[in-house]
Amino acid sequence: MVQEKEDSGERIAKRLARAGLCSRREAERWIREGRVAVDGQVLTTPAFVVANDSLVAVDGKVLAEPEPPRLFRYHKPAGLLTTTRDPQGRPTIFEKLPRELPRLIAVGRLDLASEGLLLLTNDGELARHLELPSTGWLRRYRVRARGTADEGRLKALARGVDIDGVAYGPIGATLDRVQGANVWLTLALREGKNREVRRVLEHVGLAVNRLIRIAYGPFQLGELARGAVLEVPRRVLRDQLGALYKKLAGKVERHAHRRG
Repeated sequence: MVQEKEDSGERIAKRLARAGLCSRREAERWIREGRVAVDGQVLTTPAFVVANDSLVAVDGKVLAEPEPPRLFRYHKPAGLLTTTRDPQGRPTIFEKLPRELPRLIAVGRLDLASEGLLLLTNDGELARHLELPSTGWLRRYRVRARGTADEGRLKALARGVDIDGVAYGPIGATLDRVQGANVWLTLALREGKNREVRRVLEHVGLAVNRLIRIAYGPFQLGELARGAVLEVPRRVLRDQLGALYKKLAGKVERHAHRRG
């Protein structure tokens, strides 16, 4: 059951992700489980292009009308998982967010022990775009680590490093100060692979015991209180995203026009 002209709509997994319900991968799993219907017909394959004016339902509940893309800055505390559910019952960021917020998804992740700036959005396509290394946004971290920093090895990280067959891109690493048995560093990178900062610093003889993301692209943690969430003003979002913001907002307007 595959529609042929993708320019008349978008892939169903993309529609679900843009609605902020889940990632595209999760959407494909939901479809295989028979949880997704389009215009009353249960889908059996994610290879389906849904028209802009179709009614999409998940678990019998019709998707809400799409909203313009929104972005929020969140100061994630340590001890929370960046996931919607945890099989082990550990606390997640979404359990701690204010209930009046729309359904949101995270832009990338911070692991359980990490803290600091996490971007949240109601738009899955926006989240995916901001996560891509090709977007080129610099992620900056303040790091406390146990051990003795070798400034020569830290400087060499700017050329990238291969660890156990995993290639990590260039990382800017600056030694800020020594505090007893610990050092404080500032790191800047553009990829953000799983546990990248911890693995790279372990490779140069340092054991991370505190990791704080202080910036993601143009967005800063600043004075945002731990656990607080603050929306990025729409004008700032337009300025920073440019053509992408126009594209995403335009899809919402066209959808509303067709449904009207």
